[in-house]
Formats: sequence, structure tokens, C-alpha cells
Amino acid sequence: MKKKVLALLLVVALVASLAIVFAGCDPTDEDKVVTMDNIKIGMICLHDENSTYDKNFIVAMNEAAEALGLREDQVIIVTGIPESDECYQKACELAEEGCDIVFANSFGHEDYMIKAAKKYPNVLFAHATGTKAHTENLPNFVNAFASIYEGRYMAGVAAGLKLNEMIANGEITAAQAKMGYVGAFTYAEVMSGYTSFYLGAKSVCPTVTMDVTFTGSWYDETAENNAAKSLIAGGCVLISQHADSMGAPNACEEAGVPNVSYNGSTADACEDTFIVSSRINWAPYYTYLVNSLVNGTEVAKDWTGTIATGSVVLTAIGPNAPAAGTQAKLDEVKAGLQNGTINVFDTANWTVGGQKLTSYLADVDTDAAYAKDTEAIENGVFFESKHRSAPYFDVEIDGITLLDRNYGNDAE
Repeated sequence: MKKKVLALLLVVALVASLAIVFAGCDPTDEDKVVTMDNIKIGMICLHDENSTYDKNFIVAMNEAAEALGLREDQVIIVTGIPESDECYQKACELAEEGCDIVFANSFGHEDYMIKAAKKYPNVLFAHATGTKAHTENLPNFVNAFASIYEGRYMAGVAAGLKLNEMIANGEITAAQAKMGYVGAFTYAEVMSGYTSFYLGAKSVCPTVTMDVTFTGSWYDETAENNAAKSLIAGGCVLISQHADSMGAPNACEEAGVPNVSYNGSTADACEDTFIVSSRINWAPYYTYLVNSLVNGTEVAKDWTGTIATGSVVLTAIGPNAPAAGTQAKLDEVKAGLQNGTINVFDTANWTVGGQKLTSYLADVDTDAAYAKDTEAIENGVFFESKHRSAPYFDVEIDGITLLDRNYGNDAE
């Protein structure tokens, strides 16, 4: 009998000791001390590197990890995760694998990340392009975006300079300075982007107009290619896009039409038509997250990257397509954006139905009804990125014609 009791006590002691050994791997362990040597990051991507959008996130993560001195086993990147319960399952798997930070890159991932955050209160769930962190107010769920509308504005300036060159060379008349834009969905993120691009072009080419069409998908190479071709056939002499494949740039290269891409340079494949590209550099945010956890400092609920943080960047301009003087003008505009002498959505520079807009309620605190709740115009400027990081500019301004609309059921 004594031997049985002794054996039972030994088993209990062994189980207790194992529990202590593995406590550091438990995603619910409140006592884990996160260091640069043991921190682990998981990243969930909607597509893979064939998507310019996802490639931008992946490249930035690898750059940040290298700069921070993280080992390969400290970063787990999973791709092809749809905006469905599969995202929740994958987020849970990453938490169970010991990730201290789980990051997701597409708008439609948000609700599943929130669900996972509630299950794993000691793991930080960070989500790009989302809108709910500031209202959900979970201690371990945060959103991030960047003032990319400033990058698109600069790219628009480069487009406007190209239009001016085409007018000066007699290739088009001032009245024919029409751009085309391939968008994914008719959401604020896309609308903010194409409007800021247009306003940048208009700041240097006052006769510019723009047609916009929507594919109903973030990544559909055939649809984006066909959309660009349709815009060109409709008289658009320069094309840009907020969609993630090479469809539109390739259509432009084939037709010899100048192109402003997004999320990375297309100069290698489209050397004769590529002007410039704007993109969000996510490396500063990844670095911020890691350093915050290691140093025990608070992570902002709704973080906005800027030109100053190195989060809003332009690629090098193309080898053949940009107009003379483009780089010098871009440097000038960048300085104006940083010192506040240029405001992208200054209401003095655009109208709605021929009238200047003096007041506008934006949908900032997202609810099921998408109710407009926050005054966005102050002192004659629509302030994007002030009330939350994700875009909320959805005004339809004069000079831009929407050829169709597509609201789909997801966003990026």
C-alpha cells in the first residue's frame, strides 16, 4: 500500500514539474518575460507573394526581422488565408505555437482576429487596415494603417507632370488629359486612394479628369487587365490602380500607356510605361510592435504610420516614362506634406456638385448600419487618419466619374 501511495506521489510530482517546464510555452501564461531572444511573431496573409499587396507585407516582415536580429524560427508567415473562420483557426494555431504577436493583413480578417484575441488574452493580435480596435477596446487587439493618401497624392503629382508633358508634346490636348483608375471595391480605402491620386495630378495639371472602374476583387489579373484595356479604349491616356496583380501594368505596357502602380515598382516588367509607385512600408510598425513587447511599453490601439516614420514611401521613378523634373517636384511636394503647407484634402481644391464642402460626417466608429458619426472637416481640411488609422474619406468629388460600383463582401 505504501509503495502505491509513493508511486502516486511521484506521478503527481512529475506532472507538476512538467507543467512548470512548459509554462513558458503556454499562450495564457501571464508570467512569461518577453525578450528579443524568445519573442515569436505569426503573420496571416490573404494571398501570397504573387499578390503585390501581400508581397509588400512579407518583404517588410523579413526586413524588420533581419534588422531586429530575429532568427527564422521566431517568425511564422502563413499565406492564402481567406476572410473566413479559417483565419480564426489559424490565429489560434499561431497562439498555441507560442506566438506573442499574431498579425493579419486583410480587412475581412478583423472579426476573426477579435474572436481569437478574446480567447488568448495574453497574446497581442495586431490587424492592418481594420476599424474596430478603438471601439472594441480589447487590451490585446490593435489596428494599424498609414497615411498612404499622401503617398498616392505624390504619385498623382508624377502622373500630372506626365500629362503636362504629353500636352506640351502635342500627344494630347489639355481637354484630353483623362486618367483611368482600376479599383477593387467602392470602399473608403479605395476612394480615399483614388481621390488623393487625382488631387495630386490636378495640383499640377488643372484640366485633368478621371474615370474609375471596380473589379470586385483584390486580386484578379484577368479582370484588372481587361479593366485597364477598357479604360484605355474609353480615352484614358494614363492608368493607375488599387488592385493587387500585374494585370493593369501589363495592359499599359502592351498599349504604350503610362502607368502609376501600387505596392511596388513594376519597372522590370514595364520599363517603358512605369512612372512611380507608392506603398506602405510595414517594417516600422513591426519593429514598433516587437520593441513595445520587449520593453513592456503600451501599444497604441490605432497606430498611423506617416512619411516621418518611414511608413509612406515612393519607389524610384521609372527609367523611361516619367516627365523631366519629376523627382525634383516630388521632393518639393514631400517636404510640403511634412511641414503642413500641403494638405491632401484641402477643400479649397475640390468641389462636390460645384460647391465647396464645409462639413462632412464620416463613418469612423463602425457599426452594423455604417452610420456617419464624426465631423471630418476642420478649418477647411478633411482630416483623414486623424480619428482612426484606416481611411474614412468616401466623398465623391467633381472631376472623377465612377463608371460602376462594387461593394462586394470583403475588404483589404
